[in-house]
Amino acid sequence: MSVRKLKPITPGQRFRVVNGFDAITTDKPEKSLLAPKKRTGGRNSQGKMTMRYKGGGHKKKYRIIDFKRNKVGVPAEVKTIEYDPNRSAFIALLNYQDGEKRYIIAQNGLQVGQNVVSGNEGIAPEIGNAMPLSQIPLGTIISCVELRPGQGAVMARSAGAFAQLMARDGKFATIKLPSGETRLILTTCMATIGVVSNSDHQLLVSGKAGRTRWLGRRPRTRPVVMNPIDHPMGGGEGRASGGHPRSRNGVPAKGFRTRSKTKSSNKYIVERRKK
Repeated sequence: MSVRKLKPITPGQRFRVVNGFDAITTDKPEKSLLAPKKRTGGRNSQGKMTMRYKGGGHKKKYRIIDFKRNKVGVPAEVKTIEYDPNRSAFIALLNYQDGEKRYIIAQNGLQVGQNVVSGNEGIAPEIGNAMPLSQIPLGTIISCVELRPGQGAVMARSAGAFAQLMARDGKFATIKLPSGETRLILTTCMATIGVVSNSDHQLLVSGKAGRTRWLGRRPRTRPVVMNPIDHPMGGGEGRASGGHPRSRNGVPAKGFRTRSKTKSSNKYIVERRKK
């Protein structure tokens, strides 16, 4: 993983920091694992804008990712490490011994030619291997963690993210999540060994507003410059500060807890995330 700082031959490149893409081995995706991706531009089925600041952007195709890792006991060779426009992490193309191909989220240190496997027993806790939490040694750094058995990975999937297996007690494992939250998860849930790839993603600087437009994000209007009818923080004479920070619907933005006190999964949270 590395980043490059460009020479400022244009104003947009003066502060730009780009990914070195050292880990990427090909720029052509596997055609059989591509799917069309339709853009909504933030509009609903009536054509009305329901999400602001969305629209435009470069055309993309979706890469079908295997989040379940349910091909048990069949070794697979890593053929390529690829860029995925739909996520911050890199993806790896696996070629299974029976001829099937699948994409997975690539972990840091995953190399082309390396063999990975998923399964319950007799699997070594090595980078890229997927196994239930019941089989992973305590203290191991993991990623792509399931929340419910068979659901597929939903946690610690973005670039540089990882969780840690802290303890096991009965049918539950204690996991420290990237947010800082400590939570109980069933030991039958699957997880992948290692840290998610492209950990330098947070260091990138786009350099110009147009690059954000290419990602499909339109310019965002600050609430304090709106009128009172448009936002609770709008209005006032001159450069008025806008009052207490809150959302367009009036929900306070800083320190206000929105999680329900009666939510059924509260009993599984050992320690809340850091404020």
